[in-house]
Amino acid sequence: MTNKRILTARSFLSYLLSSFIALFFTLSALIISGCATTAPKQQQVQPSISLSEQAAAQREAALPVVRVLKRKVAIGRFTNETRYGKTFQVDSNSDPLGKQASDMLASRLVASQKFMVLERPDLNKIQAEQSLSGAGDLVGADALIVGSITEFGRSTTGKTGFLSATKVQTAHAKVEIRLVDVRTGYVFFTASGSGDASTESGEIAGYGNKADYDATLNDRAIGAALSDLQSALISKLEERPWRTDILKIEGSTVYISGGASQGIKVGDNLSVMQTTQSVKSGQTGFTIELPPKSIGKIKVTGLFGSNEINEGSIAEVSSGNFAGMDKSTLFVSE
Repeated sequence: MTNKRILTARSFLSYLLSSFIALFFTLSALIISGCATTAPKQQQVQPSISLSEQAAAQREAALPVVRVLKRKVAIGRFTNETRYGKTFQVDSNSDPLGKQASDMLASRLVASQKFMVLERPDLNKIQAEQSLSGAGDLVGADALIVGSITEFGRSTTGKTGFLSATKVQTAHAKVEIRLVDVRTGYVFFTASGSGDASTESGEIAGYGNKADYDATLNDRAIGAALSDLQSALISKLEERPWRTDILKIEGSTVYISGGASQGIKVGDNLSVMQTTQSVKSGQTGFTIELPPKSIGKIKVTGLFGSNEINEGSIAEVSSGNFAGMDKSTLFVSE
């Protein structure tokens, strides 16, 4: 009996203790919640410019300013040196595969917007039109591209099984090009590219598609070969550092060639350089230009012109004095 009373008393004390702990935590939570402050709701403020304008501004700020000097290039000769498409009656003016490769390369260089491509394969037609109009102003190229198709062929393969057959037509082309300095005739770069194009047809139990001779494979194979060497060609042509010439000096105002299409902007600071001397090397036979010297700086204040051919920039002299100097000995660089 005594033991039961002791257990009852202990149970009662445990109940009181647990009730007191629960009451303590409840009061603590109420005190904390009463002391907490509610932050005011933030209002969203719309920016003054659109999201597309913000993205464009971020891209412009992230990209470094790159000046692009558009080199003048001409495609002088592109021939088919393979036996494909040739007959016993050889006509030097009839080379459809070579002309096709020349036209495709020219269109790729124009589409890159990094070069001024000058016409050479049909130059006689241009000169004939100039003689009729009584006007003409042909421009010389900085580099001449000559090339040839050195490999070209087609093959047809297939597999025949029980109630099934497949046919694969494949065209392969390889193109070689050279870059020639028009002043000296020196070949300063070579590149090659190859490409393949194929089409497949199949039949099962007499049903399916049948493929005849696909002439477009020739075009696609040559295009793939030109694309293969295009990156190396553009990189080589872009190696020349940016520089431009001075058109006119009028007091403290300087007019230079090149504008927005070459990456020139209002506020740009450019250096004016003067050529020193050109010496013919006895070792190589080539003329070497000695390092130029900096004679001042200019700041671009305006742009004029509508395209890459007639664009120019107006600048003010920041330092130096070019009055009375022969502008043919001066050039502008970054």
